[in-house]
Amino acid sequence: MAGDRLDEQAMALRAVKEFRDGMVVNLGVGIPTLCSLYVPPDLDVIFHSENGIIGFGPVVTDPAEADVDLVNASIQPVKPRPGMAIVDHAESFAIIRGGRIDITVLGAIQVSERGDLANHQLPGKAVGSLGGGMDLAFNAKRVIVLMTHTTKDGQPKIVRELTQPLTAPRCVQLIITDIAVVEVTPRGLLLRELVPGWTPEEVQALTAAPLQVPEDLKVMELL
Repeated sequence: MAGDRLDEQAMALRAVKEFRDGMVVNLGVGIPTLCSLYVPPDLDVIFHSENGIIGFGPVVTDPAEADVDLVNASIQPVKPRPGMAIVDHAESFAIIRGGRIDITVLGAIQVSERGDLANHQLPGKAVGSLGGGMDLAFNAKRVIVLMTHTTKDGQPKIVRELTQPLTAPRCVQLIITDIAVVEVTPRGLLLRELVPGWTPEEVQALTAAPLQVPEDLKVMELL
């Protein structure tokens, strides 16, 4: 029997382990915005949001402290930080398109074995939401996807070929899910880490693309 899955907070905590001091990091809508809550105090990360706040702090959890005019990509109030800047959309997107984003952490509907990304149109919806996610996928130095491994009805979200509309081709380098960490390589998908209690066979059974299992496969650590 497979082990427990990570909750959203634990998934965000694992993603933060990819951040390095001085990085400019964009946090996409959904689970990725939780990453701002778990940055260690000795790690200086500059968070960027498409709506024009640069260098903001963690999500505000106390409604009494919330400033409704200071929000992240998920429309969640965030704390100001010394040196924080507020800019217009043109300036914010110039930062993205100028290649200034070291890491973008994005949610996804599907990721293919080549790193193709689908995240702008929900299944069954007639139209999607193009814009920041597409710019980030094309222009960020590193694209990390943070998502559940399967849909609510148990269908794999890591697939051989996308069946959902393409956001950007061959852009994802790392996939962090609630059961594993998977690296996208030129030779295919590499299973890097397992959530405790899971086996490679159990993860493969929930993945529609083949996974390579290296000799140095690790059990995921959050701290």
